[in-house]
Amino acid sequence: MSEPGPIERELHDTLASAFAPLRLEVTNDSAKHHGHAGDDGSGESHFSVLIESAAFAGQSRLKRQRLVNEILGDLPGQRIHALSVKALAPGEEA
Repeated sequence: MSEPGPIERELHDTLASAFAPLRLEVTNDSAKHHGHAGDDGSGESHFSVLIESAAFAGQSRLKRQRLVNEILGDLPGQRIHALSVKALAPGEEA
């Protein structure tokens, strides 16, 4: 397993700081998209995030997505081509 790159580390650290998650998994999916649209050759263009935090309790799926995107600022859409997010409240299954 390779060391996380700077964007992966930034994703992880930003989400960890903002949401104090019980569980946080950041997966670099970029290799699966090599040569496809959005592959900028950096090796850090596509990510999946699974985050479980009390901050999402009572929030709709859309509101959770908006909260995550708000915290990440210019990462999605600017520095990351694709970001898949599963945001869960404590006790919810992925």
